[in-house]
Amino acid sequence: MRRWIAMAVCLAATAALLVVALPADPDGVPGGVVAGYLAVLVLAAAHGALRALRTPLRVPPRRPPSAPIAALLGLVLLAVPVGGALAYGSAKDEATQKMLLDRLAAADALVQAAKDKPFDAARDDYRTALSAYRDLHRRHAGSRAAQRVPDRLRTYYATVGAPYARKDYCGAVQPLTYLRTVPADYGAKDLGDLARWPDDRLATSLYECGAADLAHNGTGASRDEDDFSELLTTFPRSAQAAKVAPALGASIDAAGRAVKGSDPCAATDRVKALGTRAGDLPGDKAGASAALAQDARRADGYAESGAYACGVHQYRAGDFDSAQQTMDDFAAAYPHDRNRALARKFSIAAQIAQHEPAAGKHVPTLATGGGIDVTVSNDSPDPVTVLYTGTVTGSFTLGACKGCSTYASRAEARLSACKAGKSYPHRTLHLPAGAVYFMHKGGGSGVSGTPATDSETLRYGYIYTECAYSVTSAFDL
Repeated sequence: MRRWIAMAVCLAATAALLVVALPADPDGVPGGVVAGYLAVLVLAAAHGALRALRTPLRVPPRRPPSAPIAALLGLVLLAVPVGGALAYGSAKDEATQKMLLDRLAAADALVQAAKDKPFDAARDDYRTALSAYRDLHRRHAGSRAAQRVPDRLRTYYATVGAPYARKDYCGAVQPLTYLRTVPADYGAKDLGDLARWPDDRLATSLYECGAADLAHNGTGASRDEDDFSELLTTFPRSAQAAKVAPALGASIDAAGRAVKGSDPCAATDRVKALGTRAGDLPGDKAGASAALAQDARRADGYAESGAYACGVHQYRAGDFDSAQQTMDDFAAAYPHDRNRALARKFSIAAQIAQHEPAAGKHVPTLATGGGIDVTVSNDSPDPVTVLYTGTVTGSFTLGACKGCSTYASRAEARLSACKAGKSYPHRTLHLPAGAVYFMHKGGGSGVSGTPATDSETLRYGYIYTECAYSVTSAFDL
């Protein structure tokens, strides 16, 4: 028809379409571009039809082509756009596959980068990667990327659980606990056997980490959670849970033997902590309640003997204040213990030694009596408690002296206290020869209650007396 301008417009429109459409994009050609191109085609067809009716054909030759040739040319003209559309659709599908493979690669890269980070820092990357795998699996199930997701998930699980493979059991607890939440997010059915992959590994990690903590300090306090408690709660029927009570029992026995060692105080603290831990563990579901209760009772027995041994150790080491407190607590907590009477004597001796350190060189015994008389009298308006130690240890209380008064000074007391011819509350001790240390304690209105101490080396053939009186500032001898 020789309508060169119209032909140029059509070619330009087609070229513009190709520029926008190629290379093929997963999103395809924008709808506005397609609509505009169709409008150009409609206008071109209408314009061509109108001009064809008015324009004689000169080239090729004047003789019009036969009908078959015209039909063939029409089919060719139809095949070109149809073939182009099919080719473009195929290219678009390939572009989509590439895009999905790129998403898969990006998720894989996140997993690989996260494996070198602490789990807390890597958790978000793991979740992002899992979300990408889930999206490929659910929304693009037929894609090449989705077909590779199962293998990627196995790599994902192995990467997250890598601390377990390295036998870093404490470090594996968090990642494996996280993996147990994946089925709820991804779908247990879709995961297959991976849904149960972390269970045995987590149970082993909880036991091994708890056992390591047990060997370290026994209190379960080195981590935020007690691994044994979590194991007995989460996997109560597991083989690992069955080992908890025996492990605690062995540690309790070892700590119990240590109370007879060089540091009974530390051993006693440890065995108490172990007993508390055994008593606090949730053993009902695991069927371990009886064994754990037995462990706790055995720990109490060790703690009882350990408390006494600790007090003796503190006394011998010169820590008299701690020794007194330990022995007082022991006597109160274990009223039927065979060492209770001796513990009370250690408490008496420790009180005296706090004010008279030389008294602490004598270790109290249950010995009583002797052949030397020592009479202690109270010239004080308040009751007086008398403590003594040395070859014999004990204490007693003298009642207040009626008609007696507090002295203004020690000098005055030494001139007037315990005069002959006056009756005072008194008690006569029968002690063996050797050093003896006294301490008087008392209190009352106007008296500070500050104790006073005295010492004497007793010899046969002598009669000894002690006089307790009070001055405005302290008790004295």
